[in-house]
Amino acid sequence: MTSRIFFDTNVLVYALGDPRVDLADPRPARAEELLEQGGVVSVQVLNEYADAASRKLKLSWPKIADSLRLVEMLCGRARAINSETQLTALAFSDRYGFRIFDSMILASALEAGCSTVYSEDLQHGQIIEGLRIENPFRSNWPAPDR
Repeated sequence: MTSRIFFDTNVLVYALGDPRVDLADPRPARAEELLEQGGVVSVQVLNEYADAASRKLKLSWPKIADSLRLVEMLCGRARAINSETQLTALAFSDRYGFRIFDSMILASALEAGCSTVYSEDLQHGQIIEGLRIENPFRSNWPAPDR
């Protein structure tokens, strides 16, 4: 397995700007640093970001489109989701008890040949089918482990 990194949606939300985040919060700077190094995202991650940016962050659609173009420049073309991805995700949800959207992230990361998923939402250090989950903000913010 390679050392490719797959980004969950929260990394994009922090990196691309959440105006509600406390200026003392180190997560946006950390997320920007990670995103600038490149990684892998799926269409699902981009859609989740667009939804959060529109509803929660109140960003305009042109601003969201600009953000998505930046992600594509840094990470390359987003991974498509297909019926095989979905079947793998369903199996993960059944086997590990994950919500289907989290399982889709993991299935996409495995299909892309990633070794690590950066996510604030999944259990730090857990290994699923050889894929390691890391919370890249864990040491930077006194948030409880999930």
